[in-house]
Amino acid sequence: MSKRILIADDEENIRTLYKIELEEAGYIVDLASNGKEAVDKVKENIPDLIILDIKMPVMDGIEALHTIRQIPECKNIPIILFTAYGEYQQDFTTWASDAYIVKSHDMTELKQTIEQLLKK
Repeated sequence: MSKRILIADDEENIRTLYKIELEEAGYIVDLASNGKEAVDKVKENIPDLIILDIKMPVMDGIEALHTIRQIPECKNIPIILFTAYGEYQQDFTTWASDAYIVKSHDMTELKQTIEQLLKK
């Protein structure tokens, strides 16, 4: 059975690119354009893994991360913070995530991290 991944990013081109890449890798991919939409989608259909951008409108990725972690069924879901901003990695509020990856045109690190987290 295919694993379900939720990607929350405010840039439509990035969401589309990740969706295509991850579906080609065999995953089912749901999309959200901001943190609030991601939280709502998690409540509707719990994914196997969540990828959150940090800087998003309505609710940023860090707030979404902490909100999702409060949902009892979601305490153990792997969450990756995937952002263009490396400086947030030192921020203790990001430590509730399972991985922190700085965005790159090369998706190798993201795909390897997804694979490792889903094996746990």
